[in-house]
Parts: sequence; structure tokens; C-alpha cells
Amino acid sequence: MSAPPSGSSSGQAGGRWSGVSLRLRITLLATAVTLACLLGLTTAAGRGLGPVLTGAVDDELRVALSTAAADVAAGRAPDSPDGLEVRVLDTAGDAAEDSAGDLAGMAGDAPDLTRDQVRALKAGTPVTAGDAQPVRWHGVVTTAPDGGQRLVVAGTGLVGQAAAKESGGRWLLVTALVGSLVAGFAIWFAVGSALSPVARMRESVRRLAPGARVAVPGGAAPELRELADDFNELLDRQDATAERLRRFTGDAAHELRSPVASIRVQSEVAVASPDPRLSQEVHADVLADAERLSALLDGLLALARSDAGELPPAESVDLVDAVRAAVDRAAAGSAGAARPGDQAVPVPIVVNALTDRAWAAAAHTETELVLDNLLRNAGRYTRTRVVVSVLAQRSTVRVLVDDDGPGVPPEHRAHVFDRFYRVADDRARTSGGAGLGLALVAELVRRRGGEVAVGESPDGGARFTVVWPRAR
Repeated sequence: MSAPPSGSSSGQAGGRWSGVSLRLRITLLATAVTLACLLGLTTAAGRGLGPVLTGAVDDELRVALSTAAADVAAGRAPDSPDGLEVRVLDTAGDAAEDSAGDLAGMAGDAPDLTRDQVRALKAGTPVTAGDAQPVRWHGVVTTAPDGGQRLVVAGTGLVGQAAAKESGGRWLLVTALVGSLVAGFAIWFAVGSALSPVARMRESVRRLAPGARVAVPGGAAPELRELADDFNELLDRQDATAERLRRFTGDAAHELRSPVASIRVQSEVAVASPDPRLSQEVHADVLADAERLSALLDGLLALARSDAGELPPAESVDLVDAVRAAVDRAAAGSAGAARPGDQAVPVPIVVNALTDRAWAAAAHTETELVLDNLLRNAGRYTRTRVVVSVLAQRSTVRVLVDDDGPGVPPEHRAHVFDRFYRVADDRARTSGGAGLGLALVAELVRRRGGEVAVGESPDGGARFTVVWPRAR
């Protein structure tokens, strides 16, 4: 038979507590802590009760002994206060006789003290004599008028002190239990009062209408106001995310509908037409629409993965090599691409690397997507050439992509990295893109802690700047 896993006991304990309310948990825990503290105090008080009683007796005996010693030193017979016994002894602990033969003017016999106890009394140390009926004694040595040394002792019985300690300990225990019970009820009602605004807030959340926000309870504790504020911020983020998703879904559906409808119409024309040359032209157009649709789907999938939080681990990527590889891919891909004016000549791309190595903290797939989209975007709009510059700084690495096309007007620069955004001017008349390339560039760079920006190129076109954190 296999042994249960080591964590089964803790799991069972957690299961037992899972159905218990927070109010009851706090009450039980606080009551248990209160009971433990009171029991500890009760134990300490019970142990200290005996010394307290003995200390009170010692104080009374010291007062009586001081008076008696003064009387003996003056030659007077000391009195015995009520409840106390005063005796005058010689230094050996026996009853002392004065010069007239009387017992120092005292009545009574010497107390039953051992030699050790007599020595302790002469040293000023109190002693307790007797087992069945213990008596507490204090003593002091004084000089009588005849010049003799006398040991004056004062004592009283300690009968009932043991019973008093036992009874006191019992009452202290009862007090601790009653105090814990009262504290438990007080904590129960206090926690219920503290959690009542939370219950009201929960009811308001249940009845919350779409687009509404949780009302901050008036006069509530700062923690509850902060909880309501944080919950409202969460609702704001969810609404913003839902709005972006609806807008993204609508834009994606619109963008997908156009190439699909075009492919369908052109296919119907090709099927219905007997002219082989028309069919060949239609097939070329269908191929172009299919490539556009494929690029659109790739961009949508990449953005969806980014929105889902898929972030591969950062590596050290040499942007100089990455740029040269992207330039080679762009040259190979544009060899047969249609250019404005039906030209088939690839656009020259010049690499201006201002450093031998430029290590960025990113992933190889990310840098490939970013550079490919930037070069593809620049190649659509440039007239003569594209210049790519790589700069390495102390904490960042920059890639600049310049073209000499129509550029991006200032009023559009804040939106060119939005999804499905296209500039409706000369720069977009031959684009054919879906407005996802630059959005994907911004998303991939920003989630690595980098920045993207667009400005004016020294060649008169657009300059796209991408900044990555430098790899350590």
C-alpha cells in the first residue's frame, strides 16, 4: 500500500478551512490568541501570588520588629501587636533573662528555631519555621541597657496562605476563560461591522450594469476606498480591452472581406471567360490577392500571439547582421514585385552600420519581423533608395530606416502605429497593405521595453526609428 503524499495533511487542513467564513476565521484565531495570552498571564500571576502574600507579611513584620528593637534598646518590654509574636532572645536563640532574672520582661518561651535559622535571623535574613503550621520570622540584634546583646524576633503564622494561592489561581483561570469568551464575542461583532461595507460593495457589484462603476462607500475605511478604486480601474481596463477587441475584430473582418470577395469575383470571371489571356491576367490578380490575404493573416496571428502575452526569452541579437540579412530577404522578395509604374527593378537598400556589432536584448524572430516590415513599408513608398543605419549607444541600440518618398504628414505620425491605420494620401495610393505592419513593429518593440517613432528623413521622406535595450 503506497503512502499518502507529504502534502496531503496540509491539503486536508486547507479543505477544512475552505468553507469557513473570513469572519469566523478571524474570530477563532483572535480568540485563541487572547486565551493563550490570558492563560500565560494567569500562570505567571498564580506563581507570583505566593511571593506577593509573603512580601506583605514581611513588610508588617519589619515595622513591628523596628518598634520592638527600639523598646529593647531603651530597656522597655516590647509589645506584641495583634496577630504577631515578639520575642527577645539571646544570641544563641534561647530566651534571654535580664539582670533581675526576668525573661527580658517578656512572657512566653523561645520559638523553635534551628541553629541555622538563628544565624540567618542574626544576619537580618527572614526565615520560615515549621511544616504543619509555618511561621514567618524576622530578627535583629540590638544592645540592651546592661550591655548585653539581644536577638529580637517578630513572627506570624502563614496559615491559609496555600489555600489562598490555590483559590486565587482558580479564580484567575476562570477570569481568563470568561475574558476570552467576551473577547471572542466582541471580535465577532467588530469583524462583522468592519466587513459590512464589503458585503454592500459585493451586492452593488452583482447589480452592476454594463459600463457602470462601483460606488465608493461614503465614510468607508481607506482600504475599502482603495479596493473600490482598484476594481473600477480593472473595469476600465477590461472595457478598453473589449473595445479594442471589438474594433480589431471589425477591422479584421473588413480587411479579410475585401481580398476574399475580390478572389471570388475574379475566379467567377476566369471561369466564365473563354479567353486564355484574360484567364491568365485574372489568375495573376488572384495570386496577388491571395498573397495579400496571407500577409494579413500572418500579421493578425502575430498580433494575437502578442496580445496573448507570448513573450519568448530575450537573447543577444546582433542588429548589424540582422539588418544585412533583412536587406538580402527584401532584395530577393522584391525581384519580381510590381513597382509603381509597372517597374520590376528592386529598390536599392543601403546599409550604414556605424558600429561593427550592435547587440540588442530581443528575440531573433522579433527582429526579423520588425526589420522585414520596416523595409517592406519603406520599399513601397521610396522613389530611389532606402538607407538603413545602425547605431549602438551605452544602454540602447537604434535602427533608422530612411526613404525619399512622400513622407508621413505630422498630423498622421501619432497614429501610423495603430492597427489598420492608413494614411489617405499619396503615400498610400500604391500601398496595398492592411495597416498591420507598423502596428506589429510597435507591439514587438514596446513589449521589450523599446521605443518606435516616425519623423522626417534627411532625404525628404519618412524616417522610422526603432530603439531596443542594449543586451548586457
